[in-house]
Amino acid sequence: MDLVFRNYPEQKYKVLFNQKTGFFARVETKGNKEIFWAKKGPELLDISITNWCDKGCQFCYRNSNQQGKHISLNDYEFIMQQAVKNNVFQVALGGGNPNQHPQFIEILQMTREKYNMVPSYTTNGRGLTKEVLKATKKYCGAVAVSVYEPISETKKALELLKSFDIKANLHYVLDSKSIKQAIKWLKENNELFNMCNAVIFLNYKPIGNGKNYDLLLKNSSLLEEFFYLVDNGKYSFKIGFDSCMVSGIVKYMKNINLISLEACDAGRFSAYISEDLKMYPCSFMIEHYQGENLKNKSLIDIWNNSNLFKETRDNLGGNRCLGCSQIENCLNGCPFLREINLCNNI
Repeated sequence: MDLVFRNYPEQKYKVLFNQKTGFFARVETKGNKEIFWAKKGPELLDISITNWCDKGCQFCYRNSNQQGKHISLNDYEFIMQQAVKNNVFQVALGGGNPNQHPQFIEILQMTREKYNMVPSYTTNGRGLTKEVLKATKKYCGAVAVSVYEPISETKKALELLKSFDIKANLHYVLDSKSIKQAIKWLKENNELFNMCNAVIFLNYKPIGNGKNYDLLLKNSSLLEEFFYLVDNGKYSFKIGFDSCMVSGIVKYMKNINLISLEACDAGRFSAYISEDLKMYPCSFMIEHYQGENLKNKSLIDIWNNSNLFKETRDNLGGNRCLGCSQIENCLNGCPFLREINLCNNI
């Protein structure tokens, strides 16, 4: 069955998820408000299955390199055993470069066939062997390719995925420098953008190897032009954003349907687990916080009772932006990296 339906009478809402198309709907019972967080556990787990990468990008937020550690298959299954009992619908596999994990195919197969959850992953474009592509086609819901130099590698990855009839999204990190190229590519209707299903723009975070506060997106004088192009352009590809861009969307875009916005869901509907089994509300917290060890506490105990998760939810549900009219849409912006917010309330 591709359709997954769950009813949560305690919080008065239902969830419908189509594993084939990716359609997901969270619907509150008539007369009730939209829920703020899922007490039964995260709907999405972002799992780093490796911190190994041979690309050596200077801006990597995980400091991934060829000495990076792979998660063991037993540890991954340990996560899956808890995930399947605690509300998880999907897992997003990351790294490092996840598809270069030596047991990557077994991980995909286990996730889908044994635990009936949909895996997706983000790749730097390397290591897309024929065997990996076949397994991706068979088991995965989505694949994202990150835009890195050399662009020829990104293009090759998109071509490989297309040759196996796999829809791919393009992840483009926006910072105060890269925004100029993004604007140029939007104006030119660039070939790379037209090779993907959707372009997802990600807000730059100053952590890891790439910690450079001069690159904060809010420092760019081109923000208004960028959002205008997205808001008014007609493109053959879809355009999306990570939730860290919401403060800019509500400030600069006029034609957006606010119902379509998804503010930060860290600690509300999603969580991150590192390759050493530390659990966090968000992957970008790994440099700033200790995380909770899944070997010492259960997933659902951490989810409901960890101070780190509670504080994250409190920050998102509070009034840190002092009565701003957009709080309902952006939930006070990033709950811990305030400097990445694109509005005036930082």
